[in-house]
Amino acid sequence: MFHPVLRGLVPALLITVLGCARSPLRTPNTTDGGPSFKVMTYNVNFGIAGDAETIRVIRESGADVVFLQETNQEWQQELEATTAELYPHRAFRHWGGAGGLGVLSRLPIEDGGLIRPQGDGWFPGWRLIVTTSFGRVQVLSVHLHPPVSEGGSFVAGYFTTSSVRKGEMERFVTRLDPALPTLIVGDFNEADGQALRFLATRGFKSALPEFKPSANTWHWPTSVMTFRDRLDHIVYDNRLMPLSADVLYQGRSDHFPVVSVLAPARPLTF
Repeated sequence: MFHPVLRGLVPALLITVLGCARSPLRTPNTTDGGPSFKVMTYNVNFGIAGDAETIRVIRESGADVVFLQETNQEWQQELEATTAELYPHRAFRHWGGAGGLGVLSRLPIEDGGLIRPQGDGWFPGWRLIVTTSFGRVQVLSVHLHPPVSEGGSFVAGYFTTSSVRKGEMERFVTRLDPALPTLIVGDFNEADGQALRFLATRGFKSALPEFKPSANTWHWPTSVMTFRDRLDHIVYDNRLMPLSADVLYQGRSDHFPVVSVLAPARPLTF
């Protein structure tokens, strides 16, 4: 989330990725009948906890596993009450105002441990293992440092925090098990910054730009214009293959949910 205080921001200095008209690298292919599972990542906005429209989007998404950012106690209570029959496996980790993480799953999940922030980090990461129809897949759920400085400036933060997000990601990935196929999902607070570039050097790719290269996942209306950017990602390693990826332009959060269907890239043994 671009946290809600935008006073003092010079709009011309908020560089927004509007998306060029580019052709997708992949076309959706979800009809081969092989093993797969559907993942959603969604920053639900801690300020609208319990919002009925946001819950409706989650319920109707068809996702097997839903990874949530900005959850809190109120969000947990409402989601427990309204999604339990769809998602029997649920877990939440509360962290300050906007740092909470949650997971709702039709599939069995294991808690691989919360990774506490250090240094300039604001929010934790969370490692989970999902038992899919084709085996265990580890997922790192993240909410990286927003583009705002420690002094509260969005102008300064836009230009100074990309390296902070890279540092967070470098530290988080040390907790991953290299033997397991891996997803990294959540609110990266960047469209193509240093954290994503670091992951690319490790062989990871973001699924959404491959299918919808012009899609945005965040919006913030102002009196001048609506700012848009692609801040949310489902990133996969070479042992997984996305069959589709899309944005659901629904809900009342400033973020839109991202969904992807993923399958094994080749026969896996683990």
